Amino acid sequence: MEKNRNESLSVNELIQKKKRGRSGGQLVEKLVPILLLICGIISIFTTVGIVFTLLLETFTFFSRVPFIEFITGKEWLPFYSGEDASYGIWPLIAGTLLITVIAMIVAVPTGIASAIYLSEYASERVRKLIKPVLEVLAGIPTIVYGFFALTFVTPFLRSFIDGVSIYNALSAGIVVGIMIIPMIASLSEDAMSSVPNSIREGAYALGATRFEVAVKVVLPAAISGIVASIVLGISRAIGETMIVSVAAGSSPRATLDPTESIQTMTAYIVQVSLGDAGYGSTIYYSIYAVGMTLFVFTLLMNLLAQYVSRRFREEY
Repeated sequence: MEKNRNESLSVNELIQKKKRGRSGGQLVEKLVPILLLICGIISIFTTVGIVFTLLLETFTFFSRVPFIEFITGKEWLPFYSGEDASYGIWPLIAGTLLITVIAMIVAVPTGIASAIYLSEYASERVRKLIKPVLEVLAGIPTIVYGFFALTFVTPFLRSFIDGVSIYNALSAGIVVGIMIIPMIASLSEDAMSSVPNSIREGAYALGATRFEVAVKVVLPAAISGIVASIVLGISRAIGETMIVSVAAGSSPRATLDPTESIQTMTAYIVQVSLGDAGYGSTIYYSIYAVGMTLFVFTLLMNLLAQYVSRRFREEY
């Protein structure tokens, strides 16, 4: 009966009938883009609000401390009273860069070697076993890494290196590097896996060994993804907070000696945020100036990662 009734309707009438039957679905189709747009706008306004707050408080700080003193001063002594207080940012930048260099010395070769193994040597079964383990390593809270550096790595280093302080840059940098290894390994492995097998097979056909294919063919072909992963790792090391707060100490000094206690920009922000300064004081506003410096560093690193990724991207 229903079939006979449908056969008697025109095409236009059938379309209108189907549209009426999908009125609920059409409502969803109209609402979903609006909800997605609202989510995007919230994200944008949140970012703008954070940057605005950071700029506002930073300007307040620079109304009390000269900008030239901040970027050229070589002493960071904010807790001194009166004219003895000093706000030269270089000791904090030096501490941050020292931790970053040590971390990248640990993370880059280990991460890329892991990626080469997973991409070129490991069987599918081994890859399925190792990758989740790497992801678990990436999910460990950084405070746990911090206590691992303080209670295991530092005593281990002190057992064969003389003069290592309880709080030192070396153990903190090593553990920050261990924390970054999964990021570099995973992103680099993804970049290597995206290289077409036809390129590998061409190299094998010319008599190349597996190691030569990995190092001279796959690695250069995936270089954009690998470099981007390294730059993102650097950003992660610069912004790391808890490991350096627990293991590196709180002695702001511009030194290249990794066995000494240092202080990074993030560690200083944590120190002040824990209640070492009153609201409205110059020390309080200094954390925003340090935060702005940190923001500029990480922004430049992220822009560099995007540039490298686009500049050296290979199209297959």
